[in-house]
Amino acid sequence: MKALDLLLNRRSQPRLQAPAPAGVVLENIKQAALRAPDHAALTPWKFIVCEGEGLVRLGELYKQAAIQSNKSEADIARATQLPLRAPMVIIAIAEYTEHAKVPWVEQVASASCAVHAMHLAAISQGFDGVWRTGSYAKDAIVKKALDLTDKDEIVGFLYLGTSVLQPMQKPTLDSNDFFKSWN
Repeated sequence: MKALDLLLNRRSQPRLQAPAPAGVVLENIKQAALRAPDHAALTPWKFIVCEGEGLVRLGELYKQAAIQSNKSEADIARATQLPLRAPMVIIAIAEYTEHAKVPWVEQVASASCAVHAMHLAAISQGFDGVWRTGSYAKDAIVKKALDLTDKDEIVGFLYLGTSVLQPMQKPTLDSNDFFKSWN
């Protein structure tokens, strides 16, 4: 797949099934993340790849968080099923390091770029995915279970697998609505 085609046609696919990326394909996805912009070479990212029992474990963590947050019985029951919407979920974390020239927001942006790079790498190799966040990305119980500090952020849960849908058409946006020139 040509790079420009990939960039201009990227889309999220929320309905995923096995297989998930594996072997060299998964390693390429991991390496793409490690090429994200990284001011001062802080490597402000950490990733947890969940598959199989790891997805069940993540669902149980969501369930604990839902119970502690006094969510409805339906939300508590649903919590265990959320990670099972794909055969693989990569938890992407921005691990903050105090630095005079690289603020917190730039480190979070770097980790976010890593998620986007992983998604593009998956698509370019014939897989699909969707980047999700939601309430569990901010939940104190989830963050504590992942050994995060107060300044660390879960920037997303990247769901990866094989799409069960035809690619969704994205509307073409007019770049003039978003870009202004200062000449």
